[in-house]
Amino acid sequence: MRKSICLAAILIAAASGVAAAQSSRNSPATTGTVPTGRLGMQASEPSWSGRSGASGDPRMSAAAIRAAAANFHRCIDALWPPAARRHISRATFGRYTRGLTPDLRIMDLLDNQPEFTKPIWDYLDVLVNEERIENGRALLQKYRAAFDAAERTYGVDRHIIAAIWGVESDYGTQGGDRPVLRSTATLACVGRRQKYFRDEFIATLQILQHRDVRPEKLIGSWAGAFGPTQFMPTAFLRYAVDFDRDGRRDVVDSVPDLIASTANNLRKDGWVSGKTWGYEVVVPANFNFMLASHHRTMPLREWQRLGLMRPHGKPFPRPGDEAYLLVPAGVQGPGFLMLHNFRAIMRYNPAEAYALAIGHLADRLAGGGPFAQAWPRYEQVLSRSERLELQQRLARRGYDVGEPDGRLGAKTRAAIRQFQARNGKVPDGFASMVVLKQLRAR
Repeated sequence: MRKSICLAAILIAAASGVAAAQSSRNSPATTGTVPTGRLGMQASEPSWSGRSGASGDPRMSAAAIRAAAANFHRCIDALWPPAARRHISRATFGRYTRGLTPDLRIMDLLDNQPEFTKPIWDYLDVLVNEERIENGRALLQKYRAAFDAAERTYGVDRHIIAAIWGVESDYGTQGGDRPVLRSTATLACVGRRQKYFRDEFIATLQILQHRDVRPEKLIGSWAGAFGPTQFMPTAFLRYAVDFDRDGRRDVVDSVPDLIASTANNLRKDGWVSGKTWGYEVVVPANFNFMLASHHRTMPLREWQRLGLMRPHGKPFPRPGDEAYLLVPAGVQGPGFLMLHNFRAIMRYNPAEAYALAIGHLADRLAGGGPFAQAWPRYEQVLSRSERLELQQRLARRGYDVGEPDGRLGAKTRAAIRQFQARNGKVPDGFASMVVLKQLRAR
């Protein structure tokens, strides 16, 4: 929906210990300011490797990167007309682009998809752990007044907001350390996503011109996401609100603005008040896994009639709610019936593992327990090259996987299910080494 950062970047940030610092500012609707580390300080980091990107995109070749870097100033100057059409003043444009240089280290990060092998259970181990649960509960108590006010206004569950805060930046301690303007300018002129990032660069100039966030505080990830819940600049312009009524939409230092803006984002993405995101379910081994698709929704009572049950016999509070079945680890792992609100979370970040982590952390913050079923941790995990090979072999056999890229999304799972079904296997869509070996043997 709003971010170019994949879950890998979130996990890298979560593990890196990069801290972020913001100043303190009291506001009427909160008991304090956003907890942070050293957000405004530039970390010591190596420069660009000088190597071509792993994607193979011609714009990510070393020669193309060098050529684009040499043309950087002309590229920035060419962005003045579209910036003027977005009501950026010439003075603002000149002030913030004068002396700007590209951060080419971002090119290594943009294409950093090699040997990206962590399975979903390892992602969840990193993003939902006891320390994060404890800190999140403390945060909910500390800023209870702000959460109360935002929940009344927007109807979004406070635990979901706190979970996004926790997953995106570990409650403000890991928000990135790069100037957003330089990052978005670099990506607008160098590399394979220039068209997308031109809008982000101009949106950054709009934020600076409106003075919602002070320039020295507009610090974030290498892709330009900033603040404890990681707004991309264009998303900030769409969703940020001045909830503390101080005349600025400040998602960096103002707790009320941060919580309310994140809630407004989810509400506009379709969050349904008073409902949850989904339920863990036990899926029978003889279940028809061809039904496990985000395109196929049925009432919970219908799924129950087909044999899906919540662990420990818990009932579904609203059996008429529509849901689809997700089995991220196939027949060997837990299943999940995903409601409409899960789709709203995925519009915040379109990665199923991310959305599942948000939903699960929110449940834990609200007092829920861990998942009842075990993950198949014994499974051999496919490397990126093996995942790419699996997609290519499926495509050669006429299965629709989209563009083979080593990322296993809904299309690849559907193709695997079709391959498994045609070969007499349980069509659970799980990309295992067994499936790859079967493809190699044919």
